[in-house]
Amino acid sequence: MNSAEPHRLLGAYLLGGLDGPDVEAFEAHLEECGTCRKELAGLEKIPMLLDALPVPDAVALTAAPGRAPDPLPSPDPVPLLRKLAHRRRTLRRRWTTLAAAAAAACLALGLAGGPLLVRPPQPDATYSVQSGAGLQFSVDLARKTWGTELAVNGSSLPVDGTLSLWVRDRDGGEDRACAWTATPSGRVKVTGATPLQLGSIASVELRDATEHAVAVITVP
Repeated sequence: MNSAEPHRLLGAYLLGGLDGPDVEAFEAHLEECGTCRKELAGLEKIPMLLDALPVPDAVALTAAPGRAPDPLPSPDPVPLLRKLAHRRRTLRRRWTTLAAAAAAACLALGLAGGPLLVRPPQPDATYSVQSGAGLQFSVDLARKTWGTELAVNGSSLPVDGTLSLWVRDRDGGEDRACAWTATPSGRVKVTGATPLQLGSIASVELRDATEHAVAVITVP
């Protein structure tokens, strides 16, 4: 790059048409040339306008007033302007693709993290019991301001009559937390409640239609 070139190459630098060595040389020139710095600042919006301008219109703008633009040569249609416009549009498409991929990744991450955000609160205590006949019975205890919530999950339970869940406190009193009709499958998931606080519960009992305890869970 000779001394006459730097000012003439300001446009090519602005549009990204210079190669690495010429970029470095022109930027070194900018540090010393206030005129080029001032002109560059005034033209900083040109690349954005060029992105939005169709190439034929941009070429037409380079023609002298009242004269049609020269036909584009073939096979290489345009020298600098078309080449730079194509390069900028290519870069813009790449950035758009990367932005879309990043948005999709964020969306996927948001969808994956969603269930964690709405996951129900964990119980304060969980107890279970299993009998030799295959009966399985578990209960989750959750502290509430009004008492304790009990979530029951059972299988191989009695299949006839009405089953009920009873809570016994440490003073010997008892309270029925819930009751349900036995299912033919022997499976059940129900939720009950008691005004007893968790700390005062001594045991939880599953009783059959005859009020016989078929499963007892002792709360430490």
